[in-house]
Amino acid sequence: MAHERHMLVLAHTGRDDALRAAVAVCEQLVAAGLIPVVAADQADAFRSHFSGALALLGSDVALKDIELTIVLGGDGTILAAAELTRGSQAPLLGINHGHVGFLAESEKDDLAWTVSTALAGDYDVDERLVLDVAVVRDGVEVYRSFALNEATLEKASRARMIEVALEVDGRPISAFGADGVVMATPTGSTAYSFSAGGPIVWPAVDALLMVPLSAHALFARPLVVGPDSVMAVELLGRSAASAVLWCDGRRSVDVAPGSRVVASKSADPIRLARLHPGPFTDRLVNKFSLPVTGWRGPGE
Repeated sequence: MAHERHMLVLAHTGRDDALRAAVAVCEQLVAAGLIPVVAADQADAFRSHFSGALALLGSDVALKDIELTIVLGGDGTILAAAELTRGSQAPLLGINHGHVGFLAESEKDDLAWTVSTALAGDYDVDERLVLDVAVVRDGVEVYRSFALNEATLEKASRARMIEVALEVDGRPISAFGADGVVMATPTGSTAYSFSAGGPIVWPAVDALLMVPLSAHALFARPLVVGPDSVMAVELLGRSAASAVLWCDGRRSVDVAPGSRVVASKSADPIRLARLHPGPFTDRLVNKFSLPVTGWRGPGE
């Protein structure tokens, strides 16, 4: 008996173009003999445009049985897919229906080719470093999450900065007032960390980043540390303001003065399907429309 294949289709259901593209993906999967799998909270949106059979993730098909997750939307949708499928070995294949779409592997004009290539299994898998993130208060862990892009401790009120101390591997680096601190992965180095003045780190580099936000300090430079290091940001007890921790801009928790946010490399990376094996340099230039006109390349 042939092995039954399951592919999960997720879309930004608030974007009509992304939803229509997701329906086209479902039709192509059905034509290939698969029953598309969708998230329960997206099923009604899919069924309003698609009359074929759909399987529901969880009730009909277990997450562990998913072969590939096809995501139609922007980077935010891909981050949502990473949250939904956390713990699965199935890679994420992003088809860009957003703006920059740095995490996406193909553009919407290549939809049919992308799905055909995915059905043929003709893709590589790129494992991306993920942060384990915890909030510790009085020695007790009170919150735990993860971040593919970044974990950001930031002020909860516009009127007041927060007082923080930076720590790496249990040793203090500096203390200052700031709007916040970003702790990022190489994948997140082109996201919030980049906007805050942090360096761009190639995904193949195993490293962790700490980037202060609008710090009132002479020494508040971005830091790049080794993958086995443990980063921490303490919200000092003297801080007059509380803070909020955001993980990938999606999951948040209030953080009281005296708490510490600890981030380290997770043992469970997130897997991205790659159809184009070109260098990250080309992706960077294309996504940011960097000016390279006049480049003549290495001499003969």
